[in-house]
Amino acid sequence: MTAVLAATALLLTAGCSGGGSPPGGSGMGPATTAPGGAASSPAAGPTPPAKGSVQVLRTVAEGLKSPWGLAPLPGGGLLVSSRDDGTIVRVDEKTGHKTPLGTVSGVSAAGEGGLLGIALSPGFASDHMIYAYFTSASDNRIVRVLYDEHKPAGEQLGAPDTVFKGIPKGIIHNGGRIAFGADGMLYAGTGESGDRGLAQDRKSLGGKILRLTPEGEPAPGNPFPHSPVYSYGHRNVQGLAWDGRQRLFASEFGQDTWDELNAIKPGGNYGWPDAEGRSSDPRFVNPVAEWHTDDASPSGIAYVDGVIWMAALKGQRLWRIPLNGTRASAAPQAFLTGEYGRLRTVVAAGGGKVWLVTSNTDGRGRPKKGDDRVLEVRVR
Repeated sequence: MTAVLAATALLLTAGCSGGGSPPGGSGMGPATTAPGGAASSPAAGPTPPAKGSVQVLRTVAEGLKSPWGLAPLPGGGLLVSSRDDGTIVRVDEKTGHKTPLGTVSGVSAAGEGGLLGIALSPGFASDHMIYAYFTSASDNRIVRVLYDEHKPAGEQLGAPDTVFKGIPKGIIHNGGRIAFGADGMLYAGTGESGDRGLAQDRKSLGGKILRLTPEGEPAPGNPFPHSPVYSYGHRNVQGLAWDGRQRLFASEFGQDTWDELNAIKPGGNYGWPDAEGRSSDPRFVNPVAEWHTDDASPSGIAYVDGVIWMAALKGQRLWRIPLNGTRASAAPQAFLTGEYGRLRTVVAAGGGKVWLVTSNTDGRGRPKKGDDRVLEVRVR
């Protein structure tokens, strides 16, 4: 592990100098304004310590099958999606009791596709809508379903209302993470579905980060007129998180060499398939940090107190990346290496804690008794 961290430190130093601002996009240098956000400078508050710590407090729930997305409910409880079953369950975070909400109809699970990310509507307190990204028989799409907790268990989900469709699907690289920003807009990370050329095609929805209204229209202020595309040149985005100044970060799977954590510039080109990891080509935005693919294969990310926490699948560890604005302030630090197997999703839980979801029943892991799990973890 010492050797890995030392190597990562060298890579980090190289990876911190970003490429030029792309045509049609805003840079993230001094006084940058992102759509729906306030102007921000590179630094944001005190820089976190170079070294941190992780403490697994408890197993919240176990016996989950192919869990993928997690959404905390405002009144308590955690919604968890099952990629392969196409279902959503509510986990009582105090007792671990699981209540099935029902099945999201239209899910066609195969390979890396199925029911993936979920997010609560910004108006959830009144509209009770859950947004879901899933693979159908023809594409990847985003729907919203009404959640009625007063109905019997297993019958609490309404029929899906398709918000956005036409995202390329494949056996691999379906993206799938969705999240609402502070601007009230819906962001979605997509994959290029194994067709590399889609990532550089701004007319394609594959290999992109999309920014949509809650109704599925291109969001006002997007960098390309009348387009939902917010950034492009991505291979497979499965992690989205904002810092305290509402700057967007995303994790991205590499091919054979480099996985990435990126600070997202509106209109930015992140290089795939022409670049993997850091590049000297000024057309491309360079990553905040990069890892060998054996050490990461990153999925979900969360921001807590100046630090991005990144769940690693193949790497089977939780990465800590301290930030100084949109740059890493120290070498990434690995925790829980091999202890819980593949890690899929990490979500801020408040109070210096995160919810961490394992992914050992997804067909690529080696399930142990109790897999898959939701863990409560204290982080610093």
